[in-house]
Amino acid sequence: MPIATEDEPEDLDDDAPSRSALRIIDGLATNLPPTQVFPALRSLIVQYFPSPDPKNRRGAMLALGVSVEGCSEYMTPLMGEVWPIIEAGLQDGDATVRKATCVAVSCLCEWLEEECAAKHAVLIPGIMNLINDDDTQRTACTALDALLEILQDVIDQYLPLIMERLGGLLESAPLSVKAVVTGAIGSAAHASKSRFLPYFQPTMAHIQHFLVLTGEGEEIELRGITMDAIGTFAEAVGKDVFRPFFPDMMKQAFQGIELGSARLRECSFLFFGVMARVFEEEFAPYLPNVVPALLNSCKQPEHGEESLSLSVADATSAFASGSSPSNAITVAGEDDGDTSIELEDIDLDKMLDVNSAIAVEKEIAADTIGTLFAACKAHFFPYVEQSALELVALLPHYYEGIRKSATDSLLEVVRTFYDLSNPQEWQAGAVVVVPLSPTVKELVGHSLIPLLEMYETEDNKSVASSLCVGLAETITKIGPAFVEGHLETICNIAIQILEQKAFCQQDPDQDEDEEAPEDQAEYDSVLISSAGDLVSALASALGADFTPAFNTFFPLIAKYYKKSRSLSDRSSAIGCLAEIIAGMKGAITPSTEPLLELFYRALGDPDAEVQSNAAFAVGQLVENTDVDLAPQYLHLLGALRPLFNVTPDAPAAQLNAKDNATGAVGRLLVRNTAAIPLDQVLPIFVDALPLKNDYLENRPVFTAIFHLFRTNGAALYPFLERLLQVFAHVLDPNQPDQVGDDVRAELIQLIAAVNAEDPAKVQASGLAIFLPGA
Repeated sequence: MPIATEDEPEDLDDDAPSRSALRIIDGLATNLPPTQVFPALRSLIVQYFPSPDPKNRRGAMLALGVSVEGCSEYMTPLMGEVWPIIEAGLQDGDATVRKATCVAVSCLCEWLEEECAAKHAVLIPGIMNLINDDDTQRTACTALDALLEILQDVIDQYLPLIMERLGGLLESAPLSVKAVVTGAIGSAAHASKSRFLPYFQPTMAHIQHFLVLTGEGEEIELRGITMDAIGTFAEAVGKDVFRPFFPDMMKQAFQGIELGSARLRECSFLFFGVMARVFEEEFAPYLPNVVPALLNSCKQPEHGEESLSLSVADATSAFASGSSPSNAITVAGEDDGDTSIELEDIDLDKMLDVNSAIAVEKEIAADTIGTLFAACKAHFFPYVEQSALELVALLPHYYEGIRKSATDSLLEVVRTFYDLSNPQEWQAGAVVVVPLSPTVKELVGHSLIPLLEMYETEDNKSVASSLCVGLAETITKIGPAFVEGHLETICNIAIQILEQKAFCQQDPDQDEDEEAPEDQAEYDSVLISSAGDLVSALASALGADFTPAFNTFFPLIAKYYKKSRSLSDRSSAIGCLAEIIAGMKGAITPSTEPLLELFYRALGDPDAEVQSNAAFAVGQLVENTDVDLAPQYLHLLGALRPLFNVTPDAPAAQLNAKDNATGAVGRLLVRNTAAIPLDQVLPIFVDALPLKNDYLENRPVFTAIFHLFRTNGAALYPFLERLLQVFAHVLDPNQPDQVGDDVRAELIQLIAAVNAEDPAKVQASGLAIFLPGA
């Protein structure tokens, strides 16, 4: 920590002891359990921040910022202690401390979105004040960019002020500041969506000329960020508004590819992906020019195979191939104007770092391929085979970002190709009843085997996690035919990860037979959760045939629900079991008792996120087991009752828990109405409507309402006016769909039936427009 307080060099590319110290703190935070890092760091921050020496205050703030990535979940309940430090830092008398605070805010926004968005009333004014100060303008704009990215609807009250101030900086600020301002405007568009419309045309007029900049360094960076921002504008205002700009912006993106900058090629590829998502099949005419550029990028030679000189623009934008830029080299032009470096001047390890700029470009190119196919659909058919081959070729790449993108994109290609094969709905079971078309089966064969081979030597947890999530999504989409012939291998991937014995989880200091520690880094918890996704997808695909595997997986998953485990571990364990029950349906019956005992414990968990998953799990178990759980109903209702005590402004996790508890009560009602004391339960059940966060639970809720109207309408009559208000809310055409087509159709039938008995109430609730002939 004392080293972290030392002076930083002026040049961002120069290394210094203080930067090395912060990188070490970052490495400790991301690779060790947060319980071993943050308490010690917290005491040092508390010691250093009140210091009269601004270097100490600055060092404390930067240490806080770099620790967030690895300790975000652990920090969440401690944020009440963190915010006073942030607020003081934003108002510190020393500019270096204020800048460091902006860096910390950026980190907090990335990893603690909900907590930061809730502090908007403090953060927005504080950051806007620093934007008015030349000393802190650039870092404040970066912090504002990060905050705007997560604000969503809250941005409305700030948008005019933000756009007025940022618009002014586009005119007057230096290039380096214009770049971060442009990025912040892009984030404002992302947060405000259609509400950005009044600012769209004026902003385009301000920034379009940035797209013709060609100078190295700041000019190229501004041009690239402008391209990114314009893509965000298109997503915000929609294709109809953006269409007049579409051809010219595509022309600028193609020109960016030709300028010889890996950074601009990367931005152009990102732009192509965004345009494809916005315009979908309208993007198809550009495919003959876009796809070859992406494939050429994927094929680029590396490791010194290419020309032996690199431009300064590419070299200075390079970063280390690991997770931090500690090895990145700085390249500057010679005094005589020679702006290239020769291979013989540097060692091969450093050349590898320079080539990382190309690696990042390849990462984006690989990712964009899957995006284009999903957007353009059948128009992409001529490129599927070659694209799949190139993506497979990238799976063993040395850079983990490329392996991750190639994995995600390859599985996206498989899923899209399957969707376009006019498939029949698959049937759950170990034996494939609905076969794949020959072409889809061939693509699956060419893709899945290399992915499974990659896993065997994969040493990066993030890539392994992406593989699990991608496999889970693909299994859910394609069903048992996707895993045919590879089921045991895929199950073993999940088993290895849950046992913490995967290659990427190996600790050289741990004996092979030694039990893995329960306390682990937060990145490990992400991998465990991803393995859970894979298991639940397998349960969905196999249905009752998953029973033998469940007997293996149940103890492996259940061990992650202990008080000593992190919130993420506890929550994902219960959520995974709930999804497994939904997949296995009645086949879960033999395990009803141990599951119910576990879910009771989870309903009493101190964290709302776990309670929410437990409520969902209880509902799934009641709905699917063949065991008569009526004797447990009063106990279950008592365990669910505290989840309904939520205020409207409560955190999202508590609102989710309430919605899931409401859905669980709906499932109990349908399964055995007679076992429920309706006079006590219905007032709470109806008062919890309409659902606020988890609209998927509207299905069991309305299934219960329909069931009661059919079987015991008198019990609902005292709540009729309230229910009609709920019906009007979920049917509101100005709101996103909350119930789905089948529930909507049955609800409209119910309204017609109520109208036959009490037309005045239906009329008063505004539901008459849904009556036949209205």
